[in-house]
Amino acid sequence: MKNLYNLPCSIAQALNIIGDKWTLLIIRQLMLGYDTYSSIQERLEGIPSNLLSNRLKALEQDGLITAKLYQSHPPRYRYLLTESGRDLSDVFNSIILWGEKNLQKCHKKLTHSDCGHKIELTYYCPKCNKTINREDIVVTDSKHD
Repeated sequence: MKNLYNLPCSIAQALNIIGDKWTLLIIRQLMLGYDTYSSIQERLEGIPSNLLSNRLKALEQDGLITAKLYQSHPPRYRYLLTESGRDLSDVFNSIILWGEKNLQKCHKKLTHSDCGHKIELTYYCPKCNKTINREDIVVTDSKHD
């Protein structure tokens, strides 16, 4: 059984879903288009097969992926990200940007497809129609929305 955070915190609740070892790396493989058990396992050197199977089942139960049967005998599935799973691309991009800034050796960078220049993370308020600074962000309880 999974150890869950029992805290009234969005980060803790998100980590209950995506915080296990290998989970984000599995999702990353799905984002890259590797959608079968064997293609994911090939690209995640060292992941135990039972752990990959358990993580895929948990991701499906949590609504981040769906499994589509593509072969009956033996049963084989393609794993597809749901909209909720695809929304994690923003989290991945933020981690890449953090890595560019803070890791001694960073393997990825984010660039604009049109001009090839490095991109930056910005925050936008649709109500004010303005880009805002990180210093102007306040975290509030959802009951205040």
